[in-house]
Amino acid sequence: MRNVENVKRLFDVPYHQLANFPKQDAFVTKQKGKWETTSIQQFLEMGNQVSVALMRLGVKKGDKIATITSTNRTEWCVVDLGISQIGAINVPLYPTISSQDYEFILNHSESTYCILSDEELLKKVNAIKANVSSLKDIYSFNDTAAKSWKELLVKPSTEELNQLESIKKSIHEDELATIIYTSGTTGQPKGVMLSHKNIVSNAVYCIERLPVDENAKALSFLPVCHIYERMLLYLYQLTGVSIYFAESLETIKDNIVEVRPNMFTAVPRLLEKVYDGIVTKGMEGSKIKAAIFGWALKLTTKYEYGQKPSISHKIADKLVYSKIREKLGGNIEAIASGSAALQPRLAQFFTAIGIPVYEGYGLTETSPVVSVNAKLDNGVRFGSVGIPLKNVQVKIAEDGEILVKGPNVMMGYYKREDLTKEVLDADGWFHTGDIGEFSSDNFLRITDRKKEIFKTSGGKYIAPQMMENKFKESRFVEQIMIIGENQKHPSALIVPSFAFVKEWCAIKGIEAKILSNEQLITQPLVVERLLKEVETINEQFGDWEKIKRPKFLTAEFTIDGGELTPTLKLKRKAIMQKYDKLVKEIYG
Repeated sequence: MRNVENVKRLFDVPYHQLANFPKQDAFVTKQKGKWETTSIQQFLEMGNQVSVALMRLGVKKGDKIATITSTNRTEWCVVDLGISQIGAINVPLYPTISSQDYEFILNHSESTYCILSDEELLKKVNAIKANVSSLKDIYSFNDTAAKSWKELLVKPSTEELNQLESIKKSIHEDELATIIYTSGTTGQPKGVMLSHKNIVSNAVYCIERLPVDENAKALSFLPVCHIYERMLLYLYQLTGVSIYFAESLETIKDNIVEVRPNMFTAVPRLLEKVYDGIVTKGMEGSKIKAAIFGWALKLTTKYEYGQKPSISHKIADKLVYSKIREKLGGNIEAIASGSAALQPRLAQFFTAIGIPVYEGYGLTETSPVVSVNAKLDNGVRFGSVGIPLKNVQVKIAEDGEILVKGPNVMMGYYKREDLTKEVLDADGWFHTGDIGEFSSDNFLRITDRKKEIFKTSGGKYIAPQMMENKFKESRFVEQIMIIGENQKHPSALIVPSFAFVKEWCAIKGIEAKILSNEQLITQPLVVERLLKEVETINEQFGDWEKIKRPKFLTAEFTIDGGELTPTLKLKRKAIMQKYDKLVKEIYG
């Protein structure tokens, strides 16, 4: 462990970076087409200015300040530092949730100020501002009708800096640092209370799992309001990794080429899209080029982690893999995948072509990392979420539920002692709600969600997540939800991968480019092929698990549509209600 004994609170992290890695490009944000660099010294100076400005506004220890940004940026990190240094509580909100959710969270947290990024978010907050009695004012990073965040960059007096130092010394690592509201798949958002120690301990014990050093660059684009990306930002600072913030989700591809990062974090959905793009592009060339690509692609399916490259692999690397790496910046040493289950074939593919993907597991309530695959000690098993961190205890309950204990486990749910008692037992074990198992060499595998397992009317158990992951390995399937609770057989609502279906149609001589999604799923040959794909995948399951009478949907599940949570988990109840008519047709 790299001399991190004195790092106890969130605001200790950048001071550690200043002492050990005084980088000029500690934070780099692309705005309006230009990369803007902030040194760690400048970052700390601005953080102190924000702290003093908040003190002048009357913000005290324990006060809540909401932050909302539609893109990750240096300014958010400055504000986060400014809030934490005075013992106030950062309440980060997702930019994609509704005004009604903002109203609930701002009221529930009793936030006194809101700092947001742009006009669109300001409109959403202004729509409910009158209903939030605690909210005193709003500041904005971009030029909007709200006050500019630059008003918080005040010059502190010596007396104010001394007062700030006194406050910092009074803040203990066990005190509350942030409240993160998780939407969950049902009901109202829950405020997860995380202390300084929860997050800092998680970052410190992830250092040995980080496969890059202080000379590296990391590209950040996953929402910083999620503890996954946020903890990684602290980890990067602890290890001296330069943080580059992508301009937007739409520009990630261009930003990767510009920055040439050594690592970034991703969710499985993004990796699926990147993979599909690579395969589509690879098969578009001449017959010879497509044949070579197909051969190289097939080689990746036989790859095992840590194996010595064969002659064939070296040839494939020269002809195909190296070109893919170059299009993704050329320097990627690691992609950390989390938030949802990653198809083993994707981890295998990317690692085989020289872009290692390290899948991990965790929850907001565990700050977040519980376990993660890592470069050290040959610590990667495709299909697993790795070995638990050294200071995190994990055990499997009698019913298969994963239980977690350690300094990373949350303080509880804000103002919801009843819900806290449901998941935190008397011995301090957090009940994750996930079902899993350990391999003989201590690698953890997640097999399902406890509450999502259901019975058919015949009394047979169905594990939907496990089945959904299998179906999503097919290039014909974009999204899927397994249904059938208390019914005679399981079925599924399937969103086909319409881009791939059109590719398949072109190969088969079916004119499909101009067809809408609605028209595509009425084409007899298309329906026949989709049903054949379902039958093929069905062969992997027991008779009681086989999908019968699936329905194909024309629109993807989305956050805005109410079918997905901000972390892209299925809102099963909402989807069942939305497609109630189709479900009745299946079982009618």
